[in-house]
Amino acid sequence: MESRASVRLRVVLSHLGRPSAGLLVAHPTAETAYPANFHTQQFQYTLDNNVLSLEQRKFYEDNGFLVIKNLVSDADIERFRMEFERICREEVKPPGIMIMRDVSIAKSEFVPDETVVSKVQDFQEDEELFRYCTLPEIVKYVECFTGPNIMAMHTMLINKPPDTGKKTSRHPLHQDLHYFPFRPSDSIVCAWTAMEHTDRNNGCLVVIPGTHKGPLKPHAYPQWEGGVNLMYHGIQDYEEDNKRVHLVMEKGDTVFFHPLLIHGSGENKTQGFRKAISCHYAGANCHYISVKGTSQEIIEKEVVELADKLYGIEKGAVQFQDVWSFRARLVKGERINL
Repeated sequence: MESRASVRLRVVLSHLGRPSAGLLVAHPTAETAYPANFHTQQFQYTLDNNVLSLEQRKFYEDNGFLVIKNLVSDADIERFRMEFERICREEVKPPGIMIMRDVSIAKSEFVPDETVVSKVQDFQEDEELFRYCTLPEIVKYVECFTGPNIMAMHTMLINKPPDTGKKTSRHPLHQDLHYFPFRPSDSIVCAWTAMEHTDRNNGCLVVIPGTHKGPLKPHAYPQWEGGVNLMYHGIQDYEEDNKRVHLVMEKGDTVFFHPLLIHGSGENKTQGFRKAISCHYAGANCHYISVKGTSQEIIEKEVVELADKLYGIEKGAVQFQDVWSFRARLVKGERINL
């Protein structure tokens, strides 16, 4: 039988000829109890499905992120770690996966080992890693933001390496919506799970609370002396007086955050690797948009050129939407638009 990946790629390619503050510790709660005079209509960023408490919903509404402690089991995290190592050793080669190296060692001799891989992304065809995206304990929270029809749009396992001294292990402050040609933004959410203890020493996530209420800002490569990793764009008009919050997390802790939230991560000052696994989800009723004439054209150009190179397709044949259609995979409910 033709593999599911082959079918999906064939379907996508068949369309190519068409016209063109302090951290709140939040815990799972069984039910939502609202005061009699409280109206859920005042919520813009969360849905009423009896998973989040009133306190949790208000926190996300105000800050644009929410941490759920000890959400993913040690056993699952160990399985994801083992599969990542298998991919690094080239024992498995999932279709469409992208294996990335830190810019500071990109030109050195490649050795099939996790010590030279800084990230794998687009693992939607690896059934073991994709299990993360379908974990019931993750999906029940995702549904609070996307609704019942859920698409996994972008998958990553990050292996932040010890910094070589050039500070290239940093990730500049950015908004994830910069990378996405689909809307509405309020129906998109990222789940990011720490695979080990993360703090400022090994480059934990840093967020600027409340910035999800602002616009999508122009992004470009920061002018860093040591270099910047591929597609690590950063916002250009960041105000230094904004208050950053560093998310100190334990293994299994998971943060859910809005795609307009400004966030990034610092350098890894330790000798170990800081691992995390994540997925960006969108409600299946989201729709693709054109980014022509917007600040997102910079990332569109990079993604399309990379797709042309990876898939060996005639230059200009693949469009931004085609790449995302190929990455997208149904998690729950019905695939509607994406």
